[in-house]
Amino acid sequence: MIKAILIFNNHGKLRLSKFHQPYSEDTQQQIIRETFHLVSKRDENVYNLLEGGLLIGGSYNKPIYRHYATLYFVFCVDSSESELGILDLIQAGLAGAPARAVSAVKNMNLPEILRNINNGNISIKVPNLPSFK
Repeated sequence: MIKAILIFNNHGKLRLSKFHQPYSEDTQQQIIRETFHLVSKRDENVYNLLEGGLLIGGSYNKPIYRHYATLYFVFCVDSSESELGILDLIQAGLAGAPARAVSAVKNMNLPEILRNINNGNISIKVPNLPSFK
């Protein structure tokens, strides 16, 4: 079971947090700090699995993380989850994001959008542009 999802940058600034268990605000902040200290101190060449800290639940829970560019993506899971499955989940989510963004831009009909720009008294005439498809 996924207990929490955390994303923070290299300096420990939280970008996203989602806790799937009820924790007080203070406990959540302690978990975030502890998790950042655990993953940020590790060498880049080591396995992306940690034994859980005291706040996350000790040996029954484990943070699994990936470090991409300036962000840490951390899933805190219990012992029933597959480490490789969670790493694949992180990888698939990140690898698919740029492809989805490019696809969304390609599917926009920019020439038609540009042809129809009309702002009050200003009308912009755009010649026929080639399609991106």
